Amino acid sequence: MGDRPAQAPFGPRESAPRPAHQSPARGRWPQARHYAALDLGTNNCRLLIARPQGTGFAVVDAFSRIVRLGEGLSATGRLSDEAIERTIAALRVCADKLRRRDVALARSVATEACRRASNGTDFIRRAYDETGIMLDIISAEEEARLAVLGCHALIEPGEGKALVFDIGGGSTELVLVDAHAAQPTVLDWHSAPWGVVSLTESVGQAGPGTYDVMRAHVRESFAAFAGRLPKDGARRRLLGTSGTVTTLASVHLGLSSYDRSAVDGLIMPAAAMRAVSQRIAGLDMAGRSAVPCIGAERADLVVAGCAILEEILDIWPAEQLGIADRGIREGILRRLMGTRR
Repeated sequence: MGDRPAQAPFGPRESAPRPAHQSPARGRWPQARHYAALDLGTNNCRLLIARPQGTGFAVVDAFSRIVRLGEGLSATGRLSDEAIERTIAALRVCADKLRRRDVALARSVATEACRRASNGTDFIRRAYDETGIMLDIISAEEEARLAVLGCHALIEPGEGKALVFDIGGGSTELVLVDAHAAQPTVLDWHSAPWGVVSLTESVGQAGPGTYDVMRAHVRESFAAFAGRLPKDGARRRLLGTSGTVTTLASVHLGLSSYDRSAVDGLIMPAAAMRAVSQRIAGLDMAGRSAVPCIGAERADLVVAGCAILEEILDIWPAEQLGIADRGIREGILRRLMGTRR
């Protein structure tokens, strides 16, 4: 993991998109109306299929499944056979959707788990052989840029710099941007080697003192970046995109089940988010499992997300926090449509 200051606007930093391998429309993508973006992370496999609409796009199909590809990676340095099987099964579902939707231009990316695993490239080859989906293992910088490109429209209006963050399964990306222009300029960025899976596996399940240890790990990994952040008196803006922030925002709203329309674009007091985070982190496994929008599926990982979130609130003490249920996939789609329409 690393970081690097950058004084550059967003540009086509990712590798070239390819015609979708599954599509009978392959070879005629300039006229195609369906585009697809697949984001394979350490914890989730997510797909969006969309068509251009106005200045943006309309989603025509979507898929999301928790696959925990990075499960056990911290201990072994490898993707486990069980995790690979779960992920291949999810990719088969994605491949079927790509075929049925006649997608002609797609990009599929893999992030931290495949970057770190010694058998990451072997997995990529097998995924292609068995599903036809070619995954690009992207860098941490490109991951951060795509996430910001996908969600920057939700940055709270105002002056001052904005910090956009993405708490993933295997890493956390932080991007400081100047958002005055239509396309934001990256001023600095940082990728920390802690996400909800990697931090949980490294520190262990929540118990007495565990939360403080998690926060200390994250604090150390943020230190160099935090030292470079501007200390002027300008009003800070903060936007988060991840399962952690959308889940905690749902808890804050008291939702009985997840509702994207209520969460995406929400701006809430940062103090309220910190209070929710501390409350959830203080519950035991049974207590977290009983909270709507967390449940048993997320109960073991949400504490690590809370620890990472609180450290972000410490290094960038904004008054409010914007919530985005969008990110890498939307960034990929905007790139595809922006260069092919």
